[in-house]
Amino acid sequence: MRAVRTTCAYCGVGCGITARVGDGREVEIGGDTAHPANRGGLCSKGTHLGETVGLGGRLLYPMIGDAQADWDEALRLVAAQFRQAIAEHGPDSVAFYVSGQLLTEDYYAANKLMKGFIGSGNIDTNSRLCMASAVAAHNRAFGEDFVPCSYDDLDKADLIVLVGSNTAWCHPVIWQRIEAAREAKGTKLVVIDPRRTETAERADLHIAIKPDGDVALFNAMLLDMHRRGMTDDAFMARHVTTPDRFWDDLSAGETVLPDGFDEFCDLFAAHPRTVTLFSQGANQSACGTDKGNAITNLHLSTGRIGVPGGGPFSITGQPNAMGGREVGGLANQLACHLGFSEQERAAVGTFWNTDTVAQGPGLKAVDLFNAVHDGRIKALWIMATNPAVSLPDAGFVREALQRCPFVVVSDCITDTDTALMADVRLPALAWGEKDGTVTNSERMISRQRALFPAPGEARADWRIIADVAARMGWAEDFAWPNPAAVFREYAAMTAISAERGLKLDLTDRAIMTDVSYEAMEPFRWGAHQPLLEAGFSHPDGKARLISIAPPAPRAFDPAFPLRLNTNRYRDQWHTMTRTGLSPKLSRHRPEPLLDIHPEDAAGAGVNAGGLVRVSTAQGETVLRARITEAQAKGTISAPMHWTDAFGSAGRSNRLTQRRTDPVSGQPAFKDTPAKIAVVLPDWRAFLVTCDEPARPNVLYWAKARQENGWLVELAGMGNVDVETLLPAGQRLEAADMARGMRRIAVVDASGKLLSALYLTRSGTLPAREWIAAQLGLKDGAAQELLAARSATPLPDTGPTVCICHDVGEITIREAIEGGAGTVAAVGQCTKAGTNCGSCRPMIASLTAQFAPTAKEPAE
Repeated sequence: MRAVRTTCAYCGVGCGITARVGDGREVEIGGDTAHPANRGGLCSKGTHLGETVGLGGRLLYPMIGDAQADWDEALRLVAAQFRQAIAEHGPDSVAFYVSGQLLTEDYYAANKLMKGFIGSGNIDTNSRLCMASAVAAHNRAFGEDFVPCSYDDLDKADLIVLVGSNTAWCHPVIWQRIEAAREAKGTKLVVIDPRRTETAERADLHIAIKPDGDVALFNAMLLDMHRRGMTDDAFMARHVTTPDRFWDDLSAGETVLPDGFDEFCDLFAAHPRTVTLFSQGANQSACGTDKGNAITNLHLSTGRIGVPGGGPFSITGQPNAMGGREVGGLANQLACHLGFSEQERAAVGTFWNTDTVAQGPGLKAVDLFNAVHDGRIKALWIMATNPAVSLPDAGFVREALQRCPFVVVSDCITDTDTALMADVRLPALAWGEKDGTVTNSERMISRQRALFPAPGEARADWRIIADVAARMGWAEDFAWPNPAAVFREYAAMTAISAERGLKLDLTDRAIMTDVSYEAMEPFRWGAHQPLLEAGFSHPDGKARLISIAPPAPRAFDPAFPLRLNTNRYRDQWHTMTRTGLSPKLSRHRPEPLLDIHPEDAAGAGVNAGGLVRVSTAQGETVLRARITEAQAKGTISAPMHWTDAFGSAGRSNRLTQRRTDPVSGQPAFKDTPAKIAVVLPDWRAFLVTCDEPARPNVLYWAKARQENGWLVELAGMGNVDVETLLPAGQRLEAADMARGMRRIAVVDASGKLLSALYLTRSGTLPAREWIAAQLGLKDGAAQELLAARSATPLPDTGPTVCICHDVGEITIREAIEGGAGTVAAVGQCTKAGTNCGSCRPMIASLTAQFAPTAKEPAE
């Protein structure tokens, strides 16, 4: 097997991977111990990347409508449709919607084509949904989208504050680093989050703010520090510009400060080395930019920035959200952190040798799809993303796509919810086939390298863009022979930003050879000179305090008395086109759950595990209820991963609103007015089947990948159409009238289990694990299957907690009751929690719950 060093496909941590590649698409995944971002660590998703590189569901050939086409025919059609729209309606009648899944070279090519040659600003990215408010806050405070921290600061901090981040689940390798700092030097941890997440459970202090209470909290913090004399006047005189009346106008509004506020202030005052990490929980808000600036205000005013172990740290969600920000993937900037001033536009036009540079910013994501919906956008190209699921008010987005005269989707998957509405589908490379660079949350540029040859006729995204550009008449301007040439051009272009005093400067990489590009080691841009020595990127070299006020309280709507939040699951990623293929990753949460506080559940008559209809002004969906005190009263929370390909439920963005931050244009996913009602199906069932099942037409269904097939949860009204659920084969059936149960197994001529259906109208369904494990086996255990249990059952290990080592809750509990009283001790006994670490908060919770208590000695 040959070893290839590459970078993970998932979050913005940017973990290095050492892949051992065998025959075909066989690959063994391990952490790269030499990569500075992760130093060998991987989360559950990265660890199981090898389960997601198969070709099932792949788009391998160009498609026009439902017919396979050759590349030239498809490219000519795309170019002709875009040329026609531009000729008849102008350049702003076309748009690109791109993705943090693209490599930097892909992003650069798309931005150059749209803003440089088509002449419109209408290219935006799904990173708008994740990090645009952090970008806007950086630009306001620093004069540039510059993250002033690195992961090394986590090792040096004495206090780490997490704002709107369930780090243990969403960035587990960062969580490992935080845990290591706490163990090594007693670093304190504060978590600010409306939910008591797995991360909050492990904090020294959890501040359970109300939704959108961040600005008031941090303004109040800054007022408290100012009154204590903890603000650093000398630092601010050298490095910060303060607006007139800033201190007089600083206010926490009328917000009642949450429990723990005074303790938080004391911790902050006592620990000058403080890093504040903020993520989607802060950014995905109608005041997300102000939240980012409230955090930076606190750090700038107390001198906790540009020093080891200090600074505000935006943690990105996607593997190349930062790379897209660097090369102009956002509609409101040109490449290389440049704006649309006359001088910047002229410099870009000279560099690209074009006189059609966009005159100004284009439409941001939500506004872009509004324009698609109302007919202003005539041709739309979507690259490597699934907006029919991921954008807010997704039903509106689907209407927009259906109305658009011409939609192109370039993707690696054939039938995403978005791709199914495309006029043309272009097959792109997937992770493991791509070759280029990505930038992580700490500005670290790393190489993604190909592990496998391109399957079918799939092509690199940058090449597809260049091929379309050539057919639109700009062949010479996009004549790159390889991704190294694209990167060299981008690196050379950063000379424009460097000349303007910006920190994004890669000019030393502009002359690198193809060989040196191939061998490129990870490096962090802007790290050659200390921040405070170099100065900030505003013309005077100083940062800015930004005067902000807390948002006015939202009016209570009795029609929608609850507030819906959206979240991520530990082992799933975005819309599951990759992670949904992994049997291991599907075990933790095989279906989407609605988290409800016990009092809200009782008030609505909701039982744990029952079905609930969630309704908002935008739409409705049915989810299974999870009742938990971790959810704040008056709020509910649902995951964002499930799509029409994986279930009838869980497409939570059919519920969310199109309300956005007025500065950044980022949607407010976290605070949508909602209501709930109990759903009582006539019947409930589950199906295990070897072949991927067709989408059933029932009230509720959700499917999850299994080792040799699929598990489908089902519920419905009226009669059950068994014939549409089961494959052909010999059927074995049993009815348990006392338990209201019907059980059907389907085997082939050799006795191999093809499928099994367990259905009830009033009883309890059996456990799924053993039944699903029988798929594809030929042991003749028909009677056992109809009894729904093995004649020689294995020990019950309980629900899986650690998927890396396949350790269940009962196994962990037994270890704890046997004396393993710490997370580390449980790991020594069971291996649970010893790989990615994302299950450690759960292990810690079990330890606290089941560890034997010391008894008083007998008299």
